[in-house]
Amino acid sequence: MQSRIFPVILVFMSVAGCSDIVTDRTVVTGAGPDEMLKLRAGPGLDYNVVLGLPDGTSLNRRACVTEVGQLWCQVSLTAAPQIIGYVSADYLSDS
Repeated sequence: MQSRIFPVILVFMSVAGCSDIVTDRTVVTGAGPDEMLKLRAGPGLDYNVVLGLPDGTSLNRRACVTEVGQLWCQVSLTAAPQIIGYVSADYLSDS
């Protein structure tokens, strides 16, 4: 009996561990009509720019971290979840 319970517990732990990957949806705001928010490879200005995001871009917000006094959130594009990077939390708003 215990040999059946162990795999079930492992599967449950794996699924439960993934539940906090996407915490909420958010939208890019405040970048400006002719500007784009820079999606960066890491949490800070020293990281490469992955992509430019215009205002209104829908994102999945993940964990946020503070780097040099600035809050950076890891996000993925709602339309393309495989594209992941970091943006300044100053430019995120609830959708």
